Amino acid sequence: MTPDDGLTPRPEHRFTFGLWTVGNPGRDPFGGPTRELLDPVDSVHRLAELGAWGISLHDDDLVPWGSSAAERDRIVARFRAALDETGLGVGMATTNLFAHPAFKDGAFTSNDRGVRRAAIGKAMRSIDLGAELGAEVYVFWGGREGTESAVAKDPRDALERYREAIDVLADYVVEQGYDLRFALEPKPNEPRGDIFLPTIGHALHFIGTLNRPDMVGVNPEVAHETMAGLSFVHGVGQALWAGKLFHIDLNAQRIGRYDQDFRFGAEDLKEAFLLVRLLERANYAGPRHFDAHAYRNEDPDGVWEFAAGCMRTYLALAEAARRFDVLPEVREAMAAAAAPDLAEPTVDGADAADGLKAEADGLDALARRGYANERLDQLLVDVLLGVR
Repeated sequence: MTPDDGLTPRPEHRFTFGLWTVGNPGRDPFGGPTRELLDPVDSVHRLAELGAWGISLHDDDLVPWGSSAAERDRIVARFRAALDETGLGVGMATTNLFAHPAFKDGAFTSNDRGVRRAAIGKAMRSIDLGAELGAEVYVFWGGREGTESAVAKDPRDALERYREAIDVLADYVVEQGYDLRFALEPKPNEPRGDIFLPTIGHALHFIGTLNRPDMVGVNPEVAHETMAGLSFVHGVGQALWAGKLFHIDLNAQRIGRYDQDFRFGAEDLKEAFLLVRLLERANYAGPRHFDAHAYRNEDPDGVWEFAAGCMRTYLALAEAARRFDVLPEVREAMAAAAAPDLAEPTVDGADAADGLKAEADGLDALARRGYANERLDQLLVDVLLGVR
């Protein structure tokens, strides 16, 4: 990689990684760790060397559960010093409400009122930590908010408790004067059999029921929508359209599999291309966060190859998207597909109903046109293959 090849990450690209991503030790449900745990401070320094803008964290990623107040302050001060030394920012913070055995029936939606109250309290402590470190966004992933036996939990009651928790925490942020926005992270299943707020659409509707909806957006993840068999590009497009894309998790996933969290671009380059093109054309200004893991069979050096690869692939796809959009043959195919016309209003204010009804008589003639999608799609493939 050369400094002037256009693929060198720089802080202005706003690439971020979670402590749990580069720090993943290779553990899976069938085997223990294959790599040593990383010191969060070492992760900060290595990511800064690679050109990342920032880092993200769960509360327990940095401060192990059960730490004393003095130990907590020592750990946070050391981490803060590393951020100051490297210039890295904190893109987002979140709470681990899924690992502790107490959350086995859920956190905000547990049937046990005591667990629900403890979950809100743990989230408040974590919000304090995120604000102390200057986090921009606070993410809620409801990994345990769901069921295996649906008869045990009325979804109407669960959603009411979920809403109550987010409302209470939003009020807390305002009362404390923290400069934080919330983002909900949907997922259809795993670790629960079925999870509440399983898709971007579910989360967007839920946000509209909150007391402070302007404060809350979404944090969609490639793998999660793909697990549901949905188009991630369409989901992100809807979040952008609604003004609710507050944060995004980039990785790779194959449909029908468990949550794989592969390196960004490791699967379905075409979808990754369309996603990057959408984000760049929309001038998305938030962190480009990689919620992914190195393969389990990698050694520690492979972890940093993984991190560098995520950023390099994003930049390569962004450059491919720019090249695609300026090709004369692409512009011709776009025009033939009438793609620019979709941005034009369908109905003028002066249109009369009778005139619109009369246009229905032209359907047979309208049916004869083609939309040049084959040519347009092949041009996209040509660009990805480097033959244009």
